[in-house]
Amino acid sequence: MRTVFLTSAALVVGAMILSGCGGGEDAADTSQNRNQSDRTLPVRASETAPRDLSRVVRLSAPVEPMRTIRLAARTDGVMTEVLVEEGDEVSAEEVLARIDVREQRAELARARASLSEKEANFERMEQLRERDYIDAAQYETARAELEIARSDVELWQTRVDFGTVMSTIDGTVVERYIEPGEAVSRHEPLFAIADLSSLVARLGVSELDVGNLRVGDSVLVQVDAVDGGNPIGGMIRRIFPAADETSRLITVEVELPEARVLGLRPGFLARARLLVDSRPDVMAVPSVAVGEERGQHFVMVINGDGKLERREIEAGVIRGAWREVISGLEPGEEVVAANPLEMNSGERVRVVDWVE
Repeated sequence: MRTVFLTSAALVVGAMILSGCGGGEDAADTSQNRNQSDRTLPVRASETAPRDLSRVVRLSAPVEPMRTIRLAARTDGVMTEVLVEEGDEVSAEEVLARIDVREQRAELARARASLSEKEANFERMEQLRERDYIDAAQYETARAELEIARSDVELWQTRVDFGTVMSTIDGTVVERYIEPGEAVSRHEPLFAIADLSSLVARLGVSELDVGNLRVGDSVLVQVDAVDGGNPIGGMIRRIFPAADETSRLITVEVELPEARVLGLRPGFLARARLLVDSRPDVMAVPSVAVGEERGQHFVMVINGDGKLERREIEAGVIRGAWREVISGLEPGEEVVAANPLEMNSGERVRVVDWVE
């Protein structure tokens, strides 16, 4: 009898233990589900807004005169006079130097004497021809000799004139390569003269960017050597038709109309900003916020309840940390600034940081 009682008591205690254990598991499950539903994911976010995603290329080049000419000697000889120095302003047809041309002058005198003789002979032949004392052949020979004599005078007069070096433009002497007493040869450089009234910067632009530039486009130029006035306004004056064979860059000439007033000089370094792709006021989000799946771009939008909503968008260009949104988002909507592939729609989030 006692054995039966003990067995019954053990069964009752075991049932109570099992019942207590089962009730604990149900309570734990309920608590875990409640914690999961109340959990929020901390994220960085960004507000969709218009931004300037224009592409700007920064290039540098020295300031140069728009036009520079190099005067060369047109004859061999010794420099007898050099009348100008670097920095002197000169005008067109002003004499800059002289070369010894005494030999040419002597030849010119001989040619003039020969010309006088041929002119007199031709006049006599004309009179004889009128009287039919000579034939046509003799008359034509005399006329040919006269033309040759005139050509000789013109030739030696030109060579004498080559001894006088004159400027061909109004400008400033920027280089002087000779000194009095030096012997020079034909075609040897003597002076460099620049028109400093018009200064330019010639930039080497990639073939990938030059197609977006146009003559007349505005350019901002920074010149550190100038105390005030930066940035200086410039304008694309011309775009060269072919690329350089070595660098494969195309020269873009930027005119600096305010250069003379601001005191710019040839050789100053100019740093220019070229706008090669204008995209002002376009909708943009952080580029990390845009995911791609099966060729479709999307972002995770934070709705009014703090939950994530997958939104498909049409994405445009990337500029640094930002990506253009062509369609799919409205200004003021909030998106998660993180990889959307690691998140799920309906997930609750809380913003801990904003991307400005």
